[in-house]
Amino acid sequence: MSGLVARLRLAAPAALVPLGAVVVALLVGAVVMAVAGVDPLRGYDAMVRGALSVSNIDFAVASFTAILAMSLAFAVPARMGEYNLGGDGQLALGGISAAVVALYLPAPAIVLLPVCLVAGALGGAALASVSAPLSTRAGVPVIISTLLLSAPAVALTSYLVRFPLAERGSAVPQTSRLPDAAHLPSFPGTSYTNAGLVVVVLVLLLAVRVDSRTPVGYEIRVAGANRGFAAYGGLSVPRLTLGTLVAAGAVAGLAGAIIVMSQPFRFIDDALTAPGYTFAGIAAALLAGGRPALLPLTAALFTVLTVGSAGMERDVDVPRQLGQVLQAVVILVLALRVLAARWVARRARDAVGGKV
Repeated sequence: MSGLVARLRLAAPAALVPLGAVVVALLVGAVVMAVAGVDPLRGYDAMVRGALSVSNIDFAVASFTAILAMSLAFAVPARMGEYNLGGDGQLALGGISAAVVALYLPAPAIVLLPVCLVAGALGGAALASVSAPLSTRAGVPVIISTLLLSAPAVALTSYLVRFPLAERGSAVPQTSRLPDAAHLPSFPGTSYTNAGLVVVVLVLLLAVRVDSRTPVGYEIRVAGANRGFAAYGGLSVPRLTLGTLVAAGAVAGLAGAIIVMSQPFRFIDDALTAPGYTFAGIAAALLAGGRPALLPLTAALFTVLTVGSAGMERDVDVPRQLGQVLQAVVILVLALRVLAARWVARRARDAVGGKV
């Protein structure tokens, strides 16, 4: 019992910063609504109802699935200090890979479903893997290469769905409807919530176990804490970089495959990137401090912000972009906290150096 109390005491200060970031974001949103002449309580009530009402909960759970996957895609490499900003490209490549397999591989559902999911994961992993040698051999930071590679990847999928894979006679840039064998089974009484949620939760549980109970997870955390010490201790930093990026890209690509294999069962241009799943996932991962075990809580929060913003716009006439503003405020507060900690540490080192 005393050990549990001690762990809770250690965890309490670490939890204050994320909670404070959420509080600051909510206060900023309240000020914005008050300036616009909207009662903040009514606005936030409309946001929560817009996400959790009976009529919207089905879509909200489906969005939660995508945001949870994208938060994990950011959190895995973040544990070793690498930041994957290429989620959109990995998501889109995963989606188009799954769509191509579903459209051109005639097979029963028991074969086609897992093959499409694996194809999506491979598509995202292939794109993310390019950033590993760029970082370890060419010195290009992962945060830059993943971001720059994302745009041409999204553009490639847009070209494919507008020309060689376009559905004939459709005014919308999209593929043909996937065959029934490639449709993920939906939960009873739902249209959007399907087996994809189970797949993402299983992947999350695997990530939690690897992170906390395996030598690989320990090595990743050591490299994240001190890259030089990890290399001095015999750890292969290039191998860890490649492994975490491949895993991150695979999760993002898997999310893209799940979206395409759900209603309306086709790849639609911009349908994977426009909802902002990548940005919400990054914010959720940052709020969780990169800890996979905390991602369901933070992903649920940003699902409410993302999905509920539409209800807030509809009911109280507050633009849905306010949800993105709140997410940005959370990221900004957390970033300022990191910068402040580095500034304090630098001042402390300078003070010690001056005394010596």
